[in-house]
Amino acid sequence: MNQATWLQDRRMQKFRDVLSRWERKELSALEAGEILGVSERQFRRYRRRYEEDGLAGLIDRRLGKASARRVPVDKIAWMLGEYRTHHMGWNVKHFHEHLCMQHGFRWGYTWTKTRLHTAGLVERAARRGAHRRKRPRKPCAGMMLHQDGSRFAWLEGVPELDLIVTMDDATSTIYSCFLVEEEGTASTFQALAEVFGRHGLPLSLYTDRGSHYFHTAEAGGKVDRSCLTQVGRALDHLDVEHIAAYSPQARGRSERMFETLQDRLTKELALAGIVTLEAADAFIRDVYIPAHNARFAVKAEQEGSAFIAIPGIDLGEILCVQEERQVGNDNCVSFNRLKLQIPASPLRPHFVKARVKVRQYHDGSHAIFHGQRCLGRYDHKGAITEARKAA
Repeated sequence: MNQATWLQDRRMQKFRDVLSRWERKELSALEAGEILGVSERQFRRYRRRYEEDGLAGLIDRRLGKASARRVPVDKIAWMLGEYRTHHMGWNVKHFHEHLCMQHGFRWGYTWTKTRLHTAGLVERAARRGAHRRKRPRKPCAGMMLHQDGSRFAWLEGVPELDLIVTMDDATSTIYSCFLVEEEGTASTFQALAEVFGRHGLPLSLYTDRGSHYFHTAEAGGKVDRSCLTQVGRALDHLDVEHIAAYSPQARGRSERMFETLQDRLTKELALAGIVTLEAADAFIRDVYIPAHNARFAVKAEQEGSAFIAIPGIDLGEILCVQEERQVGNDNCVSFNRLKLQIPASPLRPHFVKARVKVRQYHDGSHAIFHGQRCLGRYDHKGAITEARKAA
């Protein structure tokens, strides 16, 4: 006996019990219908059918008939073929969204998942662990940004790269996302310049304790707030609070976001046939991130923005590496195996033994400053590109 037949027998038995109570005037038609889960009018219909045809009149007339909503066999075969041919390894949600968007697929996610499970193309999810409580989001956009990098084989046939992502805690909106060969100070400044230049300054930035973010006296220990890194100096100059995370669980929001990106972004890049870093960055910026934010970003608890506008500030002169050097006897400054020649200046006859600041920008260029005055700018090879004159 299948489940439908068993349920039909149970409904008949229940109807006979309720009908006998109605005949004994223990129940009104309205009360009888409520017990059966139908209206008073439907109860009377059942009673007439029972009087005319007996138990056969109570059989559900839909049994044995194909559902009008039944998916055609050829559509099932097409869907399974699409998964086997073009989307093997995709999670069901991502695959279903792609079918709906690209092919006008009109059947539901649960139906699709069941068919893929039945066909053995997708494994059933493992039983979830103990319930954990999430840290509440910040109530307003711009109150806290997360920045992190994830090393992964993002492109087919290309060695692993770091994906640098900066996202908002309140909304999970990704503001900046790009690939680099190795995460570090330069990639951090590039991401912060993109976000701060477009949206303004946030109240805080939440990161791990990587060496380009913080100095730590002992591995796994507390960060040394008295010894700032280049990133720490720039954030302190801009009055942006820098918060250190002490465990992967503390960065749960960004960790879950990277799980989504590792699953979805890699497949979208492969589907688009992208194998170069430059093409990948353009695809991520122009195609993937707008779609990702539309799909996963949430509305902030409060309206408005906590970002602070910074008109008139040249972020490029702050979000860069700055190191102090002493000028040599030949009016040259040594920096990262380069010799930066200070050109003649009307400010003073020479700068021998003077303390100057060398700035290295994320594009590899350099500049030398004496106090607030720029003495010269140089390309990534140390060749002078611009000599500054005194006002």
